[in-house]
Amino acid sequence: MTERMLKFVATPQALPDKRPAAERRRDFDEIYADFARDKAAEQASRCSQCGVPFCQIHCPLHNNIPDWLKLTAEGRLEEAYELSSATNNFPEICGRICPQDRLCEGNCVIEKGFESVTIGSVERYITDTAWDEGWVKPIAPRRERPESVGIVGAGPAGLAAAEQLRRKGYQVTVYDRYDRVGGLLIYGIPNFKLEKEIVQRREALLRQSKVTFVLNCEVGRDVSLAELRARHGALLIATGVYKARDIAAPGVGLPGIVAALDFLTTSNRQGLGDEVPDFDSGALDAKGKHVVVLGGGDTAMDCVRTAVRQGAKSVKCLYRRDRANMPGSQREVKHAEEEGVEFVWLTAPQSFLGKEAVSHVRSVRIHLGMPDATGRQTPQEIPNSHVNVEADLVLKALGFDPEDLPAAFDAADLAVTGWGTLKIDWRSMATSLDGVFAAGDIVRGASLVVWAVRDGRDAAERIHGYLSAKARPAAAAA
Repeated sequence: MTERMLKFVATPQALPDKRPAAERRRDFDEIYADFARDKAAEQASRCSQCGVPFCQIHCPLHNNIPDWLKLTAEGRLEEAYELSSATNNFPEICGRICPQDRLCEGNCVIEKGFESVTIGSVERYITDTAWDEGWVKPIAPRRERPESVGIVGAGPAGLAAAEQLRRKGYQVTVYDRYDRVGGLLIYGIPNFKLEKEIVQRREALLRQSKVTFVLNCEVGRDVSLAELRARHGALLIATGVYKARDIAAPGVGLPGIVAALDFLTTSNRQGLGDEVPDFDSGALDAKGKHVVVLGGGDTAMDCVRTAVRQGAKSVKCLYRRDRANMPGSQREVKHAEEEGVEFVWLTAPQSFLGKEAVSHVRSVRIHLGMPDATGRQTPQEIPNSHVNVEADLVLKALGFDPEDLPAAFDAADLAVTGWGTLKIDWRSMATSLDGVFAAGDIVRGASLVVWAVRDGRDAAERIHGYLSAKARPAAAAA
């Protein structure tokens, strides 16, 4: 069926229809429509079926992208779903929020001159179709195992590990300090990128698969790490990293200067129908305000686009490097610009002005100097280039650091790295405590959801190996 493929020369790249910016500024609905079946097949047929698939190599999950594109082009969608879900626990989520322009699509061999295959949109289409057609089924292990595994954290790493372990028949309990399952997927990512129903149906599927969730449960407050270790044969820590990085600048303590995740969580909770005093009081509502976002990553993009939808008077994003050096998705930058966000490149905050609350960000222009040890050009301030940027609400999207887990968990023997992340043996994913493993951002630092899924899957395999090894001597003795 190779005649169905290699159509990139005659068939141009096409994304699903995108709603007009003026329309999408008014709500939090996803900005892309669904692919029609024929359009998905047409776009999948653009794949060159190259001998060395760089899209697959540069995907953290090493998804079998050329194969499920070919199956989609041939109309064999159920088989495409089976292949897609074999390596990815949440393909419909990754299809929506992965920065494909930096990963699979950015490394497509036909990108130069012909534009890449729209891998993310096809991936989303395949799995959404699978849900609609009833192809996504609860897990039914071939046999149940007596061993139990506890997972601390109901974010993408924890949920991926829970699904993989349940497939092997383990009894899985997931603990989370929040009141909903999903972690960052629920409270950190806005609806216009990932509607909450997408996450909630995954939760429902895991519950139907007999994964147990214990919510509003904080390790160190409601249960000790020692208790969890005694309760389960193995334990996985997948808490993520949520402590916002701050900026050391005069006036940073003024009212109106808040952490990005606090702003996003408040907005998501309000959208979920919760009572949110900080939103109702206007403290974390951008309506009618001049909003300034500090940072250039995907969290900053979520903030600026959320502020637009809340009815901000103006939204500016200050970033100390230029567009080419921005860590966030270029596709997200384009969406934000369409929606009216102003990007102020090569600009860094120096101090914050105001009496009762913040009124301006005093910024300085930046020149990019020689590359540092990482290869990135070093930002250098340009003398006498200060500008005061009007601001009623300043959102700090400067990245995240891990909490002090040994202190929070009352586990002094839990080793950490110099960055505060949990120290593990990368071959076994084991921490310094016997039977305790770790995965996701709490190990690698703030990263992408797709990497968390990969880590969760890997950790599940290592835990399976650990518990299987423990079971063999016990079986022999019996």
